[in-house]
Amino acid sequence: MHSSLQMPEGSCRKVDLAIIGSGPGGYEAALRAAKAGMKVSLIEKGALGGVCVNWGCIPTKALLRSAEVFDLFKKAASYGLKVQTSAIDLTEAVKRSRNVVSKLSKGIGFMLRRSEVEVIQGEAIFSGAHTLDIYREGLRVDTLQANHIIIASGARSRQLPGLEPDGKCIITSREALAMKTVPSSMIVLGGGAIGVEMAWFYAMAGTSVTLVEMMPRLLPLEDEEISEALKRSFQKAGITVATGAKLDGVTVTGDRVSGFLAVDGEEPQLISADFLLVAVGVSGNCDGLGLEYAGVETARGFIVTDKACRTSVNHIFAIGDVRGGMLLAHKASAEAAIAVDTLAGKVPHLLDESMIPRCVYAEPSVASVGLSEAQAIEQGYSVTVGRSMFAASGKANAYGNLEGLVKLVFNAADGRLLGAHVVGHGAVELIGELTLARRLEVTAELLAGTVHAHPTLSETIREAAENTLQR
Repeated sequence: MHSSLQMPEGSCRKVDLAIIGSGPGGYEAALRAAKAGMKVSLIEKGALGGVCVNWGCIPTKALLRSAEVFDLFKKAASYGLKVQTSAIDLTEAVKRSRNVVSKLSKGIGFMLRRSEVEVIQGEAIFSGAHTLDIYREGLRVDTLQANHIIIASGARSRQLPGLEPDGKCIITSREALAMKTVPSSMIVLGGGAIGVEMAWFYAMAGTSVTLVEMMPRLLPLEDEEISEALKRSFQKAGITVATGAKLDGVTVTGDRVSGFLAVDGEEPQLISADFLLVAVGVSGNCDGLGLEYAGVETARGFIVTDKACRTSVNHIFAIGDVRGGMLLAHKASAEAAIAVDTLAGKVPHLLDESMIPRCVYAEPSVASVGLSEAQAIEQGYSVTVGRSMFAASGKANAYGNLEGLVKLVFNAADGRLLGAHVVGHGAVELIGELTLARRLEVTAELLAGTVHAHPTLSETIREAAENTLQR
């Protein structure tokens, strides 16, 4: 399509760096490159901030906060408070989340303008290894020649045959983030981070939720002990959790969606709901970029890169979700630094994914860094494990959030921290200390000997390290 259209009168402009996409990776790369003195153009076809700011991380966390406050209201009597509660106003909760999104998106625009980054609204398509054509509404409106190009185009929800979203009964997280009323029932297909967060939000809002995961446990990439603790908490909260399960024969009749829930070792049973939320992972936004005109290689739905985020073409880089690996906003930001340093001729600090924290923002929240106990053993380590339960924490008791634990995995040979895993209230805030401990290869003895303020949830980290030494 793009090769047959004519560009309006005007010469092709040249820049040092062109960036496709303004998500956490894209805008961070733009700011870093501009600070280094490069002439930078950032091309974005949607709102500044990409999916993370507009339809992912930020609006999800804003809604989850609304659900958390509502849940606290329902438990007010246990805190000695007399509060009347009725129902969550989903329209107002969504409105608040969109206001948060708008504020952050505008903030990104301000930072880019202040750094003199040119922001181009439109869709970027390669027409050569150094050339990007910019389209708006199907018409080519601009062309850039760039010495270097960074692809930060993100990812989109993966679709399964027979489960294609219709925006009505079968939906993705995008529709789930913009509902006006609380549905009476919902099936959530996928027990990864998105599925878990959406399941918890709607359950707290009053929806009858069935969470279906094909793997043997929720959050399959997390430590088994942590996954099982989360499952128990969800079941206690009234969420039906089916692991080792499939949803077959999905049909939409009127305003209901139905399917057969097949759990390993059990007879399939028919279930139905107002909505089926499909959250089974993502694929990189590679299609439609014209990568074939630049010679950029892809594999399994993602762009192939080396450790420095360089693609098969020397001057073209890919960062963030489109690159694959751990699909996390903070990983994209870290990769932005790697790509910009590399193209600037500097020696970058390459990423070790075992040093990157992972967070899931339900209640209880889940956070981890490094190896699980099983992974450490599989890699040949002899391990010692320490645990500390939040139920024994003075601060957790004062908060009224007793569920969960801190689990630390150490190398028995030298005491170094191999992995840290937390499930419980505030887990996502505790992981910072543990990520630093993992990065610095801190030992159980050092963690146990570090004075932690009392009373705090962080004391559970010290106590888990002490538990390791006692073993």
